[in-house]
Amino acid sequence: MITEIEKSEIERTREIERSIIKRFRKEIWRPFVRALNEYELIAEGDRIAVCISGGKDSMLLAKCMQEILRHGKMKFDLKFLVMDPGYRPENRALIEENARILGIPVHIFETDIFETVADVKDSPCYLCARMRRGNLYANARDLGCNKIALGHHFDDVIETILMSMLYGAQVNTMMPKLHSTNFPGMELIRPLYLVKEADILAWKDYNGLRFLQCACRFTEESERNQNEEMSKRKEMKKLIAGFRQTNPYIETNIFKSVGNVNLDACIGYVRHGERHNFLEEYDMENAAGKKRTRKNKARKNRTRKNENEKRWKLCRLARIVRTGSAGFHLLLLFLNGSAHDAGDKLLLEYHEDDQDRQCCDGGG
Repeated sequence: MITEIEKSEIERTREIERSIIKRFRKEIWRPFVRALNEYELIAEGDRIAVCISGGKDSMLLAKCMQEILRHGKMKFDLKFLVMDPGYRPENRALIEENARILGIPVHIFETDIFETVADVKDSPCYLCARMRRGNLYANARDLGCNKIALGHHFDDVIETILMSMLYGAQVNTMMPKLHSTNFPGMELIRPLYLVKEADILAWKDYNGLRFLQCACRFTEESERNQNEEMSKRKEMKKLIAGFRQTNPYIETNIFKSVGNVNLDACIGYVRHGERHNFLEEYDMENAAGKKRTRKNKARKNRTRKNENEKRWKLCRLARIVRTGSAGFHLLLLFLNGSAHDAGDKLLLEYHEDDQDRQCCDGGG
C-alpha cells in the first residue's frame, strides 16, 4: 500500500522529469539530445555507468539519461555510480536524499582518496581527479559497463579552452568522448556537452532542489580562508563574464574556435603525440602550389582549344547553309547540341582552306 507521503514524492519526481522535457526543452533537452546524436555518444547495446558526484550537473545528467532510455529508440542499459571519496556524513546524506527525490537507483562505493591527497602540496586537485577517474573506471568495469558518463557541460568546455591557452600555452579542449588509455575497451562520454551552466542552475531553482556545491575538503578549507582565487575555473568564469559585456556571442565563438582550427595558419601542432612544425611542409606546399598552377593553366588551354574548335565547326556549317535547306536544318541541330557527330561527318566531305580559317578567326 502506497502512503500519501510516497505518492507525494512520486509526483514530485515526475514533475522534475517533466520539467526537463517540457519547461526546459529548448535549454536542456534539445542540446542534450543533439550532443548524443552529433557526437555519437550512445550505441545500441551500450552499458553506461552514469557517474554522480552529488552536484547539480551529474544529477541532471542522471535524469536526462533516464529519460532518453525511456523515450528514445535505442536499447542500452544504465548504472548510476556514486563514489564516496571520504565525504563528510552530511554530504553523503544529501546525495542519498537527492537520489531518492529524483528517483535514481544509485550504487555507492567508498574510497579514501580525500585522505590520500590531504597532505599533498603540489597539484592536489590534479591527483584527486586522476584517482577519482581511475576508481570510477574500475568500478564501472566491474559492473559490466563499457562507458562512463560524466556531467561536464558547455561552460566547462570553453573554460578549458581558455585555461589551456592562458596557463598551458596550448590550444586544447575537453572532448565529447574519449577512449580510455588505462582501461582498454572503455570510453568516457559527456552528454551535457552542449548544455549551458546557467540553464542547469535555472532548472535546479525551478524545482527547488539543493545539491552539493563542492564536497572537496581542500576547497572547503580554501573557502573558509576566503581565498577564492584558488580555482582557475572561477578566474575563467570572471574573464568570460567580462568578455560577454562587449560581445554576447563570446562563449559560442570560443567553443567554435576549436572546431575551425586552420592547420595552414598554425606554427605547429601535435598529432598522436608527435610534434609538427609548419616548416616541415613549407617548401613542399610551395612546389605543390606551382604544380597546381601548371595544371590549371593546361586545363584552361585545353578548354580554349575546344572552344576554338567548336567555333571553327560553326563557321564551316554556316557556309554549308548556303547549299540548301538541309544544311540550315543541320545548323539548327548543331546549335541545339544534338548534331555534333552529324556535323563532324558532313564537314569531312569538305576540304579545309585558308579562307575558312580566316572566317573562323573573325576576319571573313
